[in-house]
Amino acid sequence: MTSSQEEHAPSVAELLFGDGTPKKAFLTAIIVGTVLTIINHGDGVLAGELPPFWKVALTYCVPYCVTSWGAYTGKRAQIRRARAAKAPNGAKKVIHQ
Repeated sequence: MTSSQEEHAPSVAELLFGDGTPKKAFLTAIIVGTVLTIINHGDGVLAGELPPFWKVALTYCVPYCVTSWGAYTGKRAQIRRARAAKAPNGAKKVIHQ
């Protein structure tokens, strides 16, 4: 491998949409969003009132975004650790965040 291939930094899109992240985030959003919707709006629904659509939509969007962000930052940290491990002994490698 050439040094340019070794130093390839994945793009934000690759980190957010690769490695099954959207599927994991979707499944998390379905489960957590449903639980939060029941907690936040269950009493109103049982009383025959429908909550505003935008509130329910945001209730599902938040866990999707949190899961995606966690995957992104975890992958970045893993890449930084791998690069630091490859650095020669005694050499301090500056890694920009």
